[in-house]
Amino acid sequence: MIVFAETGLVVFPFLPGDTLLFVGGAFCASGAMDVWLLIGLLVLAAVSGNTVNYFIGRAIGHKVYTHNYRWLDRESLQKTHTFFEIHGGKTIMLARWLPIVRTFAPFVAGVAQMTRRKFTFFDITGGALWVGGIVTAGYFFGNIPWVKTHLDKIIWAMIFIPGALAIYGSWKASRAAHINAD
Repeated sequence: MIVFAETGLVVFPFLPGDTLLFVGGAFCASGAMDVWLLIGLLVLAAVSGNTVNYFIGRAIGHKVYTHNYRWLDRESLQKTHTFFEIHGGKTIMLARWLPIVRTFAPFVAGVAQMTRRKFTFFDITGGALWVGGIVTAGYFFGNIPWVKTHLDKIIWAMIFIPGALAIYGSWKASRAAHINAD
């Protein structure tokens, strides 16, 4: 449910998807779960979450394109649409590996009217690579004695480091915007 919510609901970008995938793989290595069942269920959750998020974006996107909102820059909207026509597939796949970005990319793809066929192909491919890659890493590293001993610290690092990087990037962008405004 957490992987579905993180990828499918725009209001939950802070959920720790990567961490859960890694820990799930580590649990599989200990024999607590079947790795193939876990990967299958998590790919299903990730792909269906992205799909829901995409359709929310498409539903809202129609209103964005047909109404004249003062707060919306039409030129930026058109640039986003063009960007997703050219780079949308890569964006959907690569966003899986970036916390916070993975929550917003399918939504923006929907708003930008990325074709459903193209979105679905890259959604499934990216979801399978993301889930398979991180669960497999957790599975192989989960039996290493040092990892078993320090799993709690690894989990905190996997939560803290991406969060700290996102906060730093946001602060840096805000500071640059403030300096440019002066």
